[in-house]
Amino acid sequence: MRTVYVVTDSQLEEIKRKQRQEELDNLEASRKRLEETYQSRIKIIDEREHELQEELKALTPAEKKTELTTEETEKCAVKP
Repeated sequence: MRTVYVVTDSQLEEIKRKQRQEELDNLEASRKRLEETYQSRIKIIDEREHELQEELKALTPAEKKTELTTEETEKCAVKP
């Protein structure tokens, strides 16, 4: 058995308006969550990028120090 409701045109328009408003509210909430998630991920990526840049800066001078040329080694060698 089906239930049938009879509503006026104005009531039907109000129901449609409420449905559209609810859908719009849901979309706005979804957009907000998505933007917050995006910003959070960007922050994490930026932090990691900064960490890696700092590590590279710290490693670069150490690598240059270990790569002594033969000439530099001879200059540093103790001569009898």
